[in-house]
Amino acid sequence: MAVKRTSTPTRNMYSSYLFLLILLSSSWLAISYTTVRYLPGFQGPLPFHLETGYIGVGEKNEDQLFYYFIQSEKNPKEDPLVLWLTGGPGCSAFSGLVYEIGPLQFDVKEYNGSLPTFMLNPYSWTKVANIIFLDQPVGTGFSYTTSRDYQMGDFKSAKEIHEFLRKWLISHPQFLSNPLYVGGDSYSGLTVPVLCQEISNGIEAGQEPILNLKGYFVGNPGTDPKFDSNSLVPFVHGMGLISEELFESAKRSCRGDFANPSNALCAKDIQAINQCLKGINTVHILEPLCFYASPKPNEMVEERRSLEEKNREFLLSQSPPPSACRSYGYLLSYDWANNNTVREAIQIRKGTIGNWERCNYGLTFTKDVRSSLDYHFNLTSRGYRALVYSGDHDMTVPFVGTQAWVRSLNFSIVDDWRSWSVDGDVAGYTRTYSNNLTFATVKGAGHTAPEYKPKECLAMLQRWISHNPL
Repeated sequence: MAVKRTSTPTRNMYSSYLFLLILLSSSWLAISYTTVRYLPGFQGPLPFHLETGYIGVGEKNEDQLFYYFIQSEKNPKEDPLVLWLTGGPGCSAFSGLVYEIGPLQFDVKEYNGSLPTFMLNPYSWTKVANIIFLDQPVGTGFSYTTSRDYQMGDFKSAKEIHEFLRKWLISHPQFLSNPLYVGGDSYSGLTVPVLCQEISNGIEAGQEPILNLKGYFVGNPGTDPKFDSNSLVPFVHGMGLISEELFESAKRSCRGDFANPSNALCAKDIQAINQCLKGINTVHILEPLCFYASPKPNEMVEERRSLEEKNREFLLSQSPPPSACRSYGYLLSYDWANNNTVREAIQIRKGTIGNWERCNYGLTFTKDVRSSLDYHFNLTSRGYRALVYSGDHDMTVPFVGTQAWVRSLNFSIVDDWRSWSVDGDVAGYTRTYSNNLTFATVKGAGHTAPEYKPKECLAMLQRWISHNPL
């Protein structure tokens, strides 16, 4: 079997074939998967190819990573292969699949206390790409560990995801030659570049199988606290949420460091700003706050769990339930993923996961990557393509900060700031830099962009992976 790799020299086809056979027959692979043709909550057979499974990683395969794989609905043999990493850390890939870029979404209006039902998403990114939705790191979604000495952090997670991807491709060699991209949003703005660096190092070292990595994309990405945190005040000023006088006072007293007040005047100004922002939905400043199914990152674990439980009690007590609240739809995932029929259909191993959580806020995890800026610089300098996009109404990771760190890389501008459109309407603004880096805003979108503007984001991805201007 000859495997065509466009980015590497031709290899002896017999040695490659022997290598794959040895790995496929060894315990090193530790993979099990099944094709799911019928999914509880969806009427009739699925109109796309869905596979679910586990791959063991770590020294003794003690960490079992669960995934959903959906083939491209266009041309799976040639379309890009995307590994999608939902943020958190600790938020299930199911969240990205159903609420952002996958082919299914909950039919919120029909929910009546029984098993939630699905409808098709006409703007799924599987229209143009094969996508692996991975529950990572271990402890997220349906991924679990048999280790008693469980420790996880950004670097270890990147190594395990890299191992997962190599093993997955060995068991699916038909996708080895497809262009490979890694994508994610929110906290994955840190994870994705670190993982891509790990993959790139493996490629340069000749690690088998050779992965055909072409680039990566990150949306509403957490990147560097100096830029992310200090962009909040300029963002809310630009959006008209604080007064001109308060903004000018904060600039003078805080001297550009709004995240760490160093004097009494700065602390007073920040307190006044926070007072102005009470009642504002941080993930999309124009939408009602309702109740919060995705607690803020700075809340304690106990507070987060308590808040989600209160939200569920609130949901059950309402008649009719508040389906107009976006966060109401998040709660449906609990009723679906904790259903025994569902677990049997997607082949969840019994006894491995108790109560499924959309986001595991009790995850044992060390955030040992403070900034991914150097990784962006290194990767793009090595020739990998990068797309960085932001919903421009997101207050969690404001586009102002993302735009600032992109500029800080000091790449020359190839295509200057301009609008990009979908169906004749302005969908956002974009700028292209040297080193194949593209920055884009998505007009009217929140955190994260595809959830709020699915049609526009599908068009953005389709153009970018096709090497066309936005």
